[in-house]
Amino acid sequence: MAYYIYRVFPFARLEKVAEFAAFKDASAAVKRLRAAPDPPADCRFKVIFAENELHAEDLLSQVREQAPGVVGDE
Repeated sequence: MAYYIYRVFPFARLEKVAEFAAFKDASAAVKRLRAAPDPPADCRFKVIFAENELHAEDLLSQVREQAPGVVGDE
């Protein structure tokens, strides 16, 4: 399994940026990308741990439910 970095655009468009064997390396790389002076418009960078690229893209495309919380604690 590996750590993948993706650019995530609106409408679930994904672009693979890099792949790393260790989280430390992936974390450092994504921090550099986020701190860059001119990141692509309306995109977010995500690190995902997955078996392969297809699994990573599947995980990133899934709609996650909002975590339960106290009503009025928004």
